[in-house]
Amino acid sequence: MLIRDVRPWGGERSDVELDGDRIAGIRPHDPAAQPDGEVVEGRGRLLLPSFSDVHVHLDSTRIGLPFRPHTGGPGVWTMMLNDRRNWRDAEVPLPERVAGTLERMIARGTTRVRSYAQVDVDCKLEKLDAVVAAKEKFAAQAEVQIMAFAQAGILREEGTADYLEASLKAGAEVIGGIDPCTVDRDPKGHLDVVFGLAEKYQVEVDIHLHEPGHLGVFSTDLILERTRALGMQGKVTMSHAYELGSVSESVSRRIIDDFAELDIAMATVAPAGRNPLSLEALTEAGVRVGLGEDGQRDYWSPYGNCDMLDRTWQLAFTNNFRRDDLIEMSLAVATMGGASIMSHDVPRLAGIADRPGLAVGDRADLLLVDGETPTSAVMDRGTDRTVLHDGVIVADQLALVS
Repeated sequence: MLIRDVRPWGGERSDVELDGDRIAGIRPHDPAAQPDGEVVEGRGRLLLPSFSDVHVHLDSTRIGLPFRPHTGGPGVWTMMLNDRRNWRDAEVPLPERVAGTLERMIARGTTRVRSYAQVDVDCKLEKLDAVVAAKEKFAAQAEVQIMAFAQAGILREEGTADYLEASLKAGAEVIGGIDPCTVDRDPKGHLDVVFGLAEKYQVEVDIHLHEPGHLGVFSTDLILERTRALGMQGKVTMSHAYELGSVSESVSRRIIDDFAELDIAMATVAPAGRNPLSLEALTEAGVRVGLGEDGQRDYWSPYGNCDMLDRTWQLAFTNNFRRDDLIEMSLAVATMGGASIMSHDVPRLAGIADRPGLAVGDRADLLLVDGETPTSAVMDRGTDRTVLHDGVIVADQLALVS
C-alpha cells in the first residue's frame, strides 16, 4: 500500500509506503509517480499516529442513546450508586451500547483502547462480558485491553475480590484499584488484594486515584513501595491522580522522579480545575503518559463523544497550552504516549519535542486528518479522516469500512 501526498506530523508532503502492518518507506511526494498496488490518496492531509485511549469506561456508556438529565450526586460512592440504579434500564442492551461506542471511537481515529470493565457484587461479570464481546467483534479494527475494576471498592462488599479473580481467569489483562484510603478505608488490605492478584495472574495494575493532597501522596507512596518490593517496574499505571501536584514543588519533583525510576505510567483524562503533576515535567522526565476519555455520556457525566481529537483539545486547554510545541506534545501523549502504556515495545516519549510513531519500521496504525498544522487540527477537529490499523483501512469519513 502507498499513502500518497500526506504530511507526517505536519512536515513536508510525502509518500508513505507500507509493507503489511509496518511503515516501509517515506519519501518526498512525487505527483507524477504511477505506483502499482493499492493507493490511499492523502490529498495533502496531515498524517499522525492513530489515537490510544488508555482510560475509558466502555461498560457504562450511553453513546447513541437519548440524552438524559444528570442524576448523580457528589463523590465516588454516590455516583456509583446512581450507576447501579440506572444501568440496567437503558433503552438498548448493554452489549449493543458497548459495541456501538467502540465502533464510533474507531471511526474517529482510535485504534488502541484500554477499557475498564466494572466487576462487583451488583453486576458480577455482566459488564466484563459486554466489553469482551465488543473487543472480539472489532478485533480486526482495534487493539483492546480490558481491565477488571471494582468501582465500588474491593473490601466493603463481601465477594468482590472473588469476582475480580474470576474476571482475570476470564481474560482481563489488567487489575484495577481505587482510592485505597477513602473508598475501602483500608489501604493495606486494598493493595494486598490488587497486587496479590496481579502477582498471581501476572497482569498489570492500574489505580484510580481521586484522593486529595497529602492523602493522595500517602496512597501513592504505598503503591511505590509495592511496585519496588515486588519488582513490578513497568507494570503499574496511576490514573487521574488529580492532586499529586498540590502539596509542594519538592514533593511533586520527588514523585515524578520515582515514577520515572520505577517506570510507573500516568493516565489522564484532562480534568479542569485540579492540581495534577506537570504534563511537561512528566514528559521531560520520561514518564509514560497517556490520555483517555473516561466515561462516555453515561450515568457519571454528560461528557464524552468518542473523539480523542476533541479530548486532545481539552488536554491542551486545561493545561493552558498556547505554544505549538506543547499542543503537539498533547497529540503525542494522546497517540504514542498511550501506546507506550499498552505495550512496552513502544518507547516512552523522549521529551516535549518527540514526535514518534511515523518512522520506518513503526506499526502502521495511522490517522489522516485535515488541517494546516497539527495545532490547527487540534483546534479545528476536522472530519475528513481516514483510519488505518495494522496497515489496513478500517474507517473513512467517520464510518467504519466494511
